[in-house]
Amino acid sequence: MTDLFEAKAADWDANDRRTRLAAAIGATMLERVQLHKHMKVMDFGAGTGLVAAQIAPLVEQLVAVDTSPAMLEKLAAKAELEGRVETVCRDILEQPLDTRFDLIVSAMTLHHVEDTSRLLQRFNQQLKPSGKLALADLDKEDGSFHAEGTEGIFHFGFDRDELRAELESQGFEKIEFFTAHTMERNQREYPVFLVTATKA
Repeated sequence: MTDLFEAKAADWDANDRRTRLAAAIGATMLERVQLHKHMKVMDFGAGTGLVAAQIAPLVEQLVAVDTSPAMLEKLAAKAELEGRVETVCRDILEQPLDTRFDLIVSAMTLHHVEDTSRLLQRFNQQLKPSGKLALADLDKEDGSFHAEGTEGIFHFGFDRDELRAELESQGFEKIEFFTAHTMERNQREYPVFLVTATKA
């Protein structure tokens, strides 16, 4: 599998816009999801661990899953995450994890996954009974958020009503949307939602 983020990993965290976004998403997750010291959490599309760093100190176990070895290498090198986060480089659609989780979080990764329905189905399978999701991504946009020709973009954000319906069809309930952050690019605003849901 080609690592689309190999060239970007080295200076990923140096981008102020990205770190502000991750901080806002993490803060909204902490506000909307009750964490405790006995939780097992998967961070799907964990990247360099910008969101994982906010959650890991508050839970028992955090497994950072990503298909980019370069991004996970950057995460694993962070002193503050040493011993707190387990990294797994894997496509869970093809090879699910053996662990069942209390919570699955994801930030700005859904639009990189072509088959959203299959991914939500996999999340349901990877959660314990009454397990929770907290997923952040772009609201539906016109395709101008990413530079033209950017590889690995399958969705120009998501319509909240459509995503709600998809979550329901994949066995989730208690679905709530929040606006976690608004990004500005080229004099335009791009809202970022957080959706929380519970395995029915």
